[in-house]
Amino acid sequence: MAVTHKPNVLRRALHRFLMLAPVSAFLARVLHHLDAAVWKLNGGRFSITSLVAGLPTFKVTTIGAKSKMPRALPLIGFMDGEKIALIASNFGRQFNPAWYHNLKANPECSVQWDGRDENFIARETQGEEREHYWRMAVSFYAGYDAYRVRAGERSIPVMVLEPKK
Repeated sequence: MAVTHKPNVLRRALHRFLMLAPVSAFLARVLHHLDAAVWKLNGGRFSITSLVAGLPTFKVTTIGAKSKMPRALPLIGFMDGEKIALIASNFGRQFNPAWYHNLKANPECSVQWDGRDENFIARETQGEEREHYWRMAVSFYAGYDAYRVRAGERSIPVMVLEPKK
């Protein structure tokens, strides 16, 4: 269920609740576990995040930077043609998420969504390209701007997944 439309009034209200510091602190600890369980139960059609918050979710499988073992995680992503943009916000915490380090160390990954399973190559964006994807993400979920403030000195990375040719 890759969401391609911006949130309606009801979902924007829900997003304002979700971006509150105590709520996002709680979600940072539990949401990926809940999303993974729901994703598995329904055969990869949707996650809690996509169903409730209307945010596009993709199951990204990487190779662990340290463990060298496969790591699969439902992540919010934004389609731009064949590319998928991922925001490494980590709910505004002071450190980058593990999946970011995994993709930096091992850029090849597989992505599942809407019954599809494709291989991609990840790269970190910079400059105007990064700002383009940041604005795209904020248009779907304004919480990213709150996360940027909470992240303090940490610049939130934006990764782009491009189809492996």
